[in-house]
Amino acid sequence: MVLPWHKEHLERVLTGRARLPHAVLVRGPAGIGKLEFARALAAALLCESTAGQALACGSCRACAWFGQGSHPDFRLVEPESAGEKGEGEGAESKASLQIAVEQVRELSDFVNLSSHRGRAKVIMIHPAEAMNLNAANALLKSLEEPPPATYFLLVSHRWHHLLPTIKSRCQQVALAVPEARAAQAWLAEQGTQNAELALAQAGGAPLLARRFDAEYWAQRRDFLGALSAADFDPLRAAEQFHDLPLPGVVRWLQQWSYDLARHGESEQPQQPRYNPDLADAIARAAQRAQRLEVLRFHRQMLRSQRVVNHPLNPRLFLESLLLSYAGLQRGRACEQAS
Repeated sequence: MVLPWHKEHLERVLTGRARLPHAVLVRGPAGIGKLEFARALAAALLCESTAGQALACGSCRACAWFGQGSHPDFRLVEPESAGEKGEGEGAESKASLQIAVEQVRELSDFVNLSSHRGRAKVIMIHPAEAMNLNAANALLKSLEEPPPATYFLLVSHRWHHLLPTIKSRCQQVALAVPEARAAQAWLAEQGTQNAELALAQAGGAPLLARRFDAEYWAQRRDFLGALSAADFDPLRAAEQFHDLPLPGVVRWLQQWSYDLARHGESEQPQQPRYNPDLADAIARAAQRAQRLEVLRFHRQMLRSQRVVNHPLNPRLFLESLLLSYAGLQRGRACEQAS
């Protein structure tokens, strides 16, 4: 399936398929459909009956095999944990989140053997930044001199983590966050309630917005309701919300602090980017905080995202975050009282 906001871009890439290099890096923010783009590109390269069109026909034998995940000339390389756990569960081992060197070395026979169908062979690596150093170095050997009609499609939303030598061997296809109107229309077609707010919460990424269910909205309402209260108690909040997935809590705090900072960045208050439904609560919270402290807290949330999946003590980690927020809320009140 080609997502509507990517169709034109994909057709442009495929129009020059005769000049398509053997390695393509599809990069962009998380949740915009990079994997779907790369899969559509792979399907088109493997399709045996494009009938003069750029995209895969969807009806030939090759397309049927690809749709069933059984095409003999296609390989998908992902971390062992891919698809096993939802975002924020945090129970995976560090190794299971990586693409190991053995997985890349296993591609050697596939790369060097002739195609089963006498056409293209495609290897997709997702997410490419999950390759550990040994795996990345092993891939370099295949990227240097691949056989004809062999394509490597690397998909990444943290492409700056890739080795420069890998990036230099790839043609980069940069995908951006889709235009809001197109994304909202697609979400509405998918049955997403309140598509505009869902898209705002997802930072404009429609595939992330589609994941939000009734439980998510209830948890967000309760958490941000407690956070915006004038009598916010960090320890009581830590007790109440300690069972929530920490990555989600950190994301809410990061988005909340961004909207607080945005509120006070000019003489005219700015519309919240992530929480437009809570504009009044954000305005009240901004009045209780010093903007410099808000910016410091926001940076703290950005740093926290690096360790949030594996904190040493999740309960103390949450308490620390909420105590920091309570401190910035008390700052303006203490200043006014003095």
